[in-house]
Amino acid sequence: MSAKRTVRNVVLIVLGLAILGGLLAFLRKGSSARSAAAAAASSAAADRVVPVGTAAVEKRDVPVILEGLGTVTPIALVTVKSQVDGRLDKVLFREGQDVKKGDLLALIDSRPYAIQQKQAEANLARDNATLKNGQLNAQRYESLGQQKLIPQQQVDDQSALVLTNEAAVKSDEAAIASAKLNLDYARITAPFAGVTGVRQIDPGNLIRAADTTGIVVITQIDPIAVLFTLPQDDLPQVAKYMGQGKLTVEAYSRDGSQKLATGELALVDNQINAQSSTIKLKAIFANPTRVLWPNAFVKARLMLTTTRDATVVPAPVVQRGPQGTFAYLVGQDARVTMRPIEVDTTDSTWAIITKGLVPGDHVVVDGQNQLKPGSKIAARAPDAPKAGGKEAAKSEADVNGAGTTTGAGTTTGAASGAHRP
Repeated sequence: MSAKRTVRNVVLIVLGLAILGGLLAFLRKGSSARSAAAAAASSAAADRVVPVGTAAVEKRDVPVILEGLGTVTPIALVTVKSQVDGRLDKVLFREGQDVKKGDLLALIDSRPYAIQQKQAEANLARDNATLKNGQLNAQRYESLGQQKLIPQQQVDDQSALVLTNEAAVKSDEAAIASAKLNLDYARITAPFAGVTGVRQIDPGNLIRAADTTGIVVITQIDPIAVLFTLPQDDLPQVAKYMGQGKLTVEAYSRDGSQKLATGELALVDNQINAQSSTIKLKAIFANPTRVLWPNAFVKARLMLTTTRDATVVPAPVVQRGPQGTFAYLVGQDARVTMRPIEVDTTDSTWAIITKGLVPGDHVVVDGQNQLKPGSKIAARAPDAPKAGGKEAAKSEADVNGAGTTTGAGTTTGAASGAHRP
């Protein structure tokens, strides 16, 4: 029995080892197959052609531009009110009418003030007669007093009466001037050139100087101002270039697609907003075509200077990774490599490169999310630039006389600008 049991155990062990060997061989074969499949898939992925947009690195003049959101603000705005009480007889303007300084806008019933003037003139005539009589009596009393025919007190009393009469005459003259002024106030005129708004009161109503509503609001349209904000970090740059001369400001539509007007920077506010860490600036624009309208939101582009012969790439070329900024450089074999770069300034259209790229290099503009080093690409035209880029190039060309410059700030909250990464 012992010998039989031993033989059986040996057979079982040999059978188990055979099964185990077969299983290991099967697993090794499957692993090799999977590895081969993975290698094939990796090779296929590496050989997959990725369509991307490319562009050449260029040399060009690039403006340094700061961009902020702004509001169109009239230089002058006034609510026209009456300075006297009375019935509004006539309104001589149309709503929305252009008026010049001194144009007659409305007439208030002036008859009460004309009567006051006549009454004051009558009082003046009476008091002038009284004064003249008092002066003659004073001369007589002076002569009699010198002859000791009347007491000196009587002479002094007559002299004081003359002074009183002179004061009455001056009071009458002031009353006449006041009546004339009220008559002038009854003719309401435009204080400056501008555009009238909606009429607030109709003829026939009684108006008073204390009324808060007013008759109409006049707004100066040309010239007009734009108030915009920039981050406080941009203040040193602005101050530097303001000291070198006048700075140009361009106003664009809110979406940045249309240039509206070109003006000049007038002032930088004398304090920084501590809550938003921004500084307020004011620019003045000629506005003959009235494309700028009060309270409209616009994008203001402040042009500081122009960097000449800069090495530039479209802004989307610049990528950021754990090791810093880089770009995908296109090689002769249509494969890309990661090229570390250093960026001076960037905006929504261009990035100025100081190191890593040279004019003539070709770089990937869009489609970078599908790339890795060694990826094979198929070049196509890059996506069209966002609204504002084309206008930016045109605007700077207008300023510098050449179509090779452009710029647009990146928006961050209430203010934005060209920046250094």
